[in-house]
Amino acid sequence: MRLPNTGIVKYHVKLKFEVDGLVEKADIIGAIFGQTEGLLGPEMNLNELQKVSKVGRIEVNVDSRSNMARGDALIPMSTDISTAALIAAAIESIDKVGPFQAKFLLVGIDDIRAIKKRIIVDRAKRIVQEWATKTISEGEEMLKDVYDASKPGRLTAFGKAQLACGTGVFDTDWIILVEGRADVINLLRAGFDNSIAIEGAKIDETITKLTEDKKVVAFIDGDRAGDLILKELQGLVTIQKVLRAPPGREVEELTPLEITEILKEVLSPPTPVDYKQGTYPHRQLQIAEGQSGASEAKLQHRREKRENAEIQPEVNQPAPTITRSSAQQGDVPEVLSTIKELYPQINETLEAVILDTSMRTILKLPVSDLIKKLNATEGAKMLVLDGIITQRLVEAANKVGIEYIVGHRTGDLKRTSDIKVRTFHDMGVIN
Repeated sequence: MRLPNTGIVKYHVKLKFEVDGLVEKADIIGAIFGQTEGLLGPEMNLNELQKVSKVGRIEVNVDSRSNMARGDALIPMSTDISTAALIAAAIESIDKVGPFQAKFLLVGIDDIRAIKKRIIVDRAKRIVQEWATKTISEGEEMLKDVYDASKPGRLTAFGKAQLACGTGVFDTDWIILVEGRADVINLLRAGFDNSIAIEGAKIDETITKLTEDKKVVAFIDGDRAGDLILKELQGLVTIQKVLRAPPGREVEELTPLEITEILKEVLSPPTPVDYKQGTYPHRQLQIAEGQSGASEAKLQHRREKRENAEIQPEVNQPAPTITRSSAQQGDVPEVLSTIKELYPQINETLEAVILDTSMRTILKLPVSDLIKKLNATEGAKMLVLDGIITQRLVEAANKVGIEYIVGHRTGDLKRTSDIKVRTFHDMGVIN
């Protein structure tokens, strides 16, 4: 039944009726007013109560069928409950509607205030639920932001030279130039994903293009070789800030805390430095004329060392190797299956695995310790590493009788042995 809009109402008196004849709404309303008039005294007359807004508009529904009328009536009231009950009892006493016999029966008296209370409480519950849902969603989003910020960035590569870099270099307004891939990896671990490796004293044109219209910070090792690289950089790139690892140490050796402490100077916009005076924030740059050759030799040694300690960028472009493809070389299926099994175990771990003739693992160790530990290894026939195969590594492997070396890619190799050198690309492990 539709509830009427009666303003401030305390109770709804609900009745049903049956009449032994065909009647209309007006007949039912007339019987209610007429047959209760004077029954309870003048103060309880429905007409008088309506005048003072104690009784609202009476709603009646009638369904007439087969010479009978049935229906219901609803009387909104703002009296006290005793008055409402007396009026309901008076209406129940009605026994005729016009000339027809009738019967009225009270269905119930609804407390509208209690109904409103339930509606208010239900609405309040929905408000709280919506607020809680929004708060939880915002909290989860905040946690996700914090978690994403705590995850290390990803290593990738840039340009034709495939220089190792963090993914942040593509959308940042400032870039950190470091010497090698291991330095990039170390900065990623410290939360800086906007660094790119120079990869040697000869600066690739990729660097000059990438650093156009960007602020540039050079973060170099604390030794003479770092000085040599910085001197080369100065002629090709406009540098806003030069930062150094502590004297005698390399960037790849620093802890995340040490890196953050050094780089905190550039977390705010870097300030220009007067390079003409040769003065830098962490170290006075003084390159002796007779020491540049020694620095170059040390740099070359460090480059080879770093190549054995670094992982392959996620975007891989196979470098030229001294061997043909695996199929052309006729690698046996056992070797191929072993490589495919080992690849997911060591990829991006900076580790190497040494195997014997039965393809059983003799030793698993960090790539940085590989050359040092090879000399003490016996029965080794295959070497699989998460890194770059250098000339020094080939020579060391040849001395202990290794026949196969498989890595991500090869450096500038000279054919000095019969060792089969392969890349994961050659073996069909990666595309």
